[in-house]
Amino acid sequence: MQTILRIGTRGSPLAMAQAHETRERLMAAHGLPAAAFEVIAISTSGDRIQDRPLSEAGGKGLFTKEIEEALFAGRIDVAVHSSKDMPTKLPDGLELSAFLPREDARDAFVGKVAKTIADLPQGMKVGSSSLRRQALIRRMRPDLDVVMFRGNVQTRLRKLEEGVAAGTILAYAGLKRLGLEHFVTDLMPLDIFPPAPGQGAIGIETRIGDREAERMLAAIHHVPTGQALACERAFLAALDGSCRTPIAGYAAIEAGELAFRGLIISPDGTQSHTVELQGPAEEAVRIGDEAARTVRAKAGETFFDGWL
Repeated sequence: MQTILRIGTRGSPLAMAQAHETRERLMAAHGLPAAAFEVIAISTSGDRIQDRPLSEAGGKGLFTKEIEEALFAGRIDVAVHSSKDMPTKLPDGLELSAFLPREDARDAFVGKVAKTIADLPQGMKVGSSSLRRQALIRRMRPDLDVVMFRGNVQTRLRKLEEGVAAGTILAYAGLKRLGLEHFVTDLMPLDIFPPAPGQGAIGIETRIGDREAERMLAAIHHVPTGQALACERAFLAALDGSCRTPIAGYAAIEAGELAFRGLIISPDGTQSHTVELQGPAEEAVRIGDEAARTVRAKAGETFFDGWL
């Protein structure tokens, strides 16, 4: 059968799992065989740069740049991303057209020396490449040695086995999608260890005006996830959030009502400010934007000085 839709993604095992989930949902929604959807793996700068933090190399856009170039050029029709890797400002001509139902947004601790962060002996190394996770770990346990941990999920688990660190924190959603949840020794509560905006959600990007791609994706778009992500991305955008800013945000929707909780925290974990807002789900963007302005006013304009 002729390919109807070409799906672009990063080449990591998790990215491929997310692309195949997208394909399976499209197959079910439209009654089409797998051959109708070609999955194309694209190497990104973020995958290739392993020797330094992304914040020093150019930010989270490094995971999307080459995929978006392929989308612009027409080599692919849709791009599948981990939503938390998406910059808040997309290139002109591209848009996020659909979100799949969100997985569990919590972070998971994988420990080799102890099952929880609280039980780790003093001075132990904990690996993470996320400034948000690093800051939250330092807030919980200032005595721990937080070290840089780059690479895909399997690489980080291997580093743990090699003794590079006594534990690491990974997105629970990613571990579940890879069938690796048995490695989890503790799940971090959302109120104590809030997730990154977009965590656990798969976002699908298209060219603006591609009506056929939009039509096919409309059948698998999950409206509540889209509303939650609109709120979280508005919060991040209003704070100029990037890989250089430890920011957390999570929106939950129930019976048409959206409840959002956001956090900004200094990289050393010693200062933090939270905000909570509620409102109609259809006002998701307004709620996210208002939450950002509220927490910025609470923290003061100098809070971000020196580390934005």
